[in-house]
Formats: sequence, structure tokens, C-alpha cells
Amino acid sequence: MRLIGNIIWFFLGGLELAIAWFIAGILCMVTIVGIPFGIQCMKIAGLSLWPFGKNISYQKFGFGSLIGNILWIVIFGWGLAFANLVLGLFYCITIIGIPFGLQCFKMAQLSLFPFGATFE
Repeated sequence: MRLIGNIIWFFLGGLELAIAWFIAGILCMVTIVGIPFGIQCMKIAGLSLWPFGKNISYQKFGFGSLIGNILWIVIFGWGLAFANLVLGLFYCITIIGIPFGLQCFKMAQLSLFPFGATFE
């Protein structure tokens, strides 16, 4: 299921999502202050290509991650998480779309709190 889900995800929007996150990461890295935000965008771009079979965990959550997440939520997080949440609810309307909706919910969580997150 993981391979098939990733292939379908890739062709039905995953590639476009990854490209958008990659461009956002490049734009964030223009300034020195934006480099940590750009790194998080690149992390999310990698996950948005192949989300099936990966779990998000918050093992290295320290003071720097807390400050980064607060800044991220204020600047980017609310809008991105809301968009992923709405898309996930849209996918969950049909039984076939439920696995894709669950991946959108995973992306919403990462869009809200990217600092300190790791995925395996």
C-alpha cells in the first residue's frame, strides 16, 4: 500500500507540493535570518513527495525549537495548516480518499510545528 499510495500521491499533487515548498525554502534562504525557515521548508518538501510510510516524531524539542515554532506559526503556520486541514477533509469525503486525507493531516501537523520534528 505504501508504494502505491506514494505513486498516486506523487502524480496527483505531491510533485507540485514539493516544488512549491522547495521554492519557498529557496526564497526563505535569501536572508541569513531566514535560513532555519528555509531548512524546514526543504524538510517539508521531502516529506510532501513521499508521505506514505513516514511518521513524524518530536524527539529533539528544545528551547530553540519552541522559539522557531512560535515564529513559524505567526508567519506561516496557521495558513499552511488550515489549507492542509481543508484539503484533508475534502479527501476524506470518499472512502478511497481517506488515506490521502490522513496524509494531509500529517502535513498539517508538520506545517504547524516543523522545528524539532523528525520523520522516519
